[in-house]
Amino acid sequence: MVNAFNSTPIRALIVEDNRDICENIAAYLEKHHYILDFAYDGISAMHLALTNPFDVIVLDLMLPGMDGLRFCQKLRTDAEVETPVLMLTARDTLADKLKGFEAGADDYLVKPFALQELHARLQALHKRSHGKTDNQLTVGDLTMNRATLQVHRAGRLVDLTPACMKLLQRLMEAAPSVVSREDLETVLWADERPDGDALRSHLYKLRQAIDRSFATPLIHTVHRIGYRIAED
Repeated sequence: MVNAFNSTPIRALIVEDNRDICENIAAYLEKHHYILDFAYDGISAMHLALTNPFDVIVLDLMLPGMDGLRFCQKLRTDAEVETPVLMLTARDTLADKLKGFEAGADDYLVKPFALQELHARLQALHKRSHGKTDNQLTVGDLTMNRATLQVHRAGRLVDLTPACMKLLQRLMEAAPSVVSREDLETVLWADERPDGDALRSHLYKLRQAIDRSFATPLIHTVHRIGYRIAED
């Protein structure tokens, strides 16, 4: 039986100036419940990478504005962003691959490529990056164990509905970044979103469980954008 909480969508940024390749990637990965954003040049990609909580980045090397190597270097050294990066390029020599890894890439896939392999590599990157904390997510005095799905605040066990558990996991994985309403709706309902504002109801229940009995609220509304979880 598949654990419903392990099917949380992966949010990926695809940085590629070939629109046909982007369409092929989108058609395949969206069937596997990815949430995708696209950038067609390095400068736009940098803006998206710094303002959104992506789980993985697929990065072409030959880009207008800022090439992939420079993008990766700036992401790692200037912005100190550790989001896993898979470089996707036609450059297939050992020297090219070494340059990619030196720039901060986590994996390297040569064009032409199989979409199944791209998917498998992204899954592996996502799993490795989220395994660094031994399944433990922590924000202030709030903890979640992704393996046991137990949530504690200040040492007290918190009882959550399945929907609230999914929302909390997404917020804690992105913390302290903002998660958009659209992202949270996709976590709960994928492409079959209900009428009305059902998300607000679930977030109210989550806040009641997480914040009501404590002096410091952790869940914050970012007006017209989404929600974040943080101590401040």
